[in-house]
Amino acid sequence: MANYRRGRINDAVAQELAVAIREVREPKVVDNFVSITRAEVAPDLRNATIYFSCMGDSKEALEGLKKCTGMLRHHLAVTLNLRITPELRFIKDGSIEHGAKIAKFLEEINAQKKEDNEN
Repeated sequence: MANYRRGRINDAVAQELAVAIREVREPKVVDNFVSITRAEVAPDLRNATIYFSCMGDSKEALEGLKKCTGMLRHHLAVTLNLRITPELRFIKDGSIEHGAKIAKFLEEINAQKKEDNEN
């Protein structure tokens, strides 16, 4: 399968799961403000790794996502025209926190430079 097709499938899966997450009634998902950041579908379409971020407890959110995996897979099967609906595996995405740390460090460096220039 061509890489551009896999990229389109990855994007479509991530978008549809983001829509489906809004319909989830699982309290562990709703209370932790879970959002889908990206998806990586295997070349044979049998498995998909779904990366998510959340504002609350990530372990609790992961449990909630595992509970509603069947509903999410059903949503993918109905909305996407794929031969096989992939099994979903959820992983906490730490890139948002990492980006926030870097932004904080850069702000501290800029503040230090301004302080040095004033002296």
